[in-house]
Amino acid sequence: MTIPIAIEPVSRNDAGIAAALPLLARRFGERFAQSEAVRQQHGHTLTWLTNQPPDGVVFVESTEEVVDIVRICGEHRVPIIPFGAGSSLEGHLNAPGGGISIDFTHMKRVIAVHGEDLDCVIEPGITHYELNEYLRDTGLFFPIDPGAEASLGGMAATRASGTNAVRYGTMRDNVINLTAVMPDGSVVKTGNRAKKSSAGYDLARLLIGSEGTLGVITELTLKLHGIPEAISGGVCPFPTVEDACNAVIMTIQSGIPVARIELLDALQVKACNAYSKLDLEEVPTLFVEFHGS
Repeated sequence: MTIPIAIEPVSRNDAGIAAALPLLARRFGERFAQSEAVRQQHGHTLTWLTNQPPDGVVFVESTEEVVDIVRICGEHRVPIIPFGAGSSLEGHLNAPGGGISIDFTHMKRVIAVHGEDLDCVIEPGITHYELNEYLRDTGLFFPIDPGAEASLGGMAATRASGTNAVRYGTMRDNVINLTAVMPDGSVVKTGNRAKKSSAGYDLARLLIGSEGTLGVITELTLKLHGIPEAISGGVCPFPTVEDACNAVIMTIQSGIPVARIELLDALQVKACNAYSKLDLEEVPTLFVEFHGS
């Protein structure tokens, strides 16, 4: 039996939006955009939802500027939507009730790299590719790769994972602490760089995955890992999906340093063969990558 779901339209606070827009324009000047093209770019997602653009876009450059936006919008009850790279699939970048998009593409600094402690401090607009390019000569890298050119602030806000999660975990496991602006405009830093602490609430884990609903992330301290001495891959066909799953379980239980394990069933292998002109045997197949010495 199919139960119909009614999606209620989100009401707009037109009076509040009208009051907030000139204040933001005066505060941010040319970094406040209201053109239709820019607004639609920030309301676009790769979901079935139609484009629902915000009423304005602010390109921020510091935590203090985010505080100003949050306080202005809070006073006039205007929605705010943090925007990183726009690569998310979940639809939470849309602005069904209008509001202000806070664009972090100007906040891309690597503030500090502590190689001896295997961590770094970064602004949220930098992508994981850009961070690894910056770290290339240090022998370190950041392993979380969701497959898109995603910003690290957005990856923390959505608790991104990716194919490396089997070895390195998700963003939840790789954020040491973060700085966020709360709905009242206060700034919270969830901890320091110490790897071990049992003091107080674990607020970083609460904010990671909250998708901008609890606070706006403006700085992150991330765990880094040494670049493996050797990286190798393999393709392993199996008679059945169950056999492939059992092989994964035994691999992990045996402590083999596997970084990625991806399962394709026979139909997916057939589709890959057709698309990429491959000649793989069309049976359940594991694609494996090992990191080690």
